[in-house]
Amino acid sequence: MNFQPILLGVLGTQEIIIIAIIILLLFGGRKIPELMRGLGKGIREFNDAKNTVRKEIEEAPNTNSNDTPSAK
Repeated sequence: MNFQPILLGVLGTQEIIIIAIIILLLFGGRKIPELMRGLGKGIREFNDAKNTVRKEIEEAPNTNSNDTPSAK
C-alpha cells in the first residue's frame, strides 16, 4: 500500500488565501503584528540558545586538551 502524507504540500494558493482570511477574521488586523513580533522574539531566543550551546561544545575539547600535560 502506498500512503502519501497529507501535509502542506497539498495546499494550493486558494487554500492558503482562505486560511489567511480566517486568521485575519479570528485575530483582527491589530493583533497579527503582535503575534508575529512574539514569534520573531521566540525564534531569535531559540537561535541564541542554539548558538550558545554550539559555542560551548566547540570550546569544550579545546579546554580539555590544554589541561593535559604533554609527555616529552
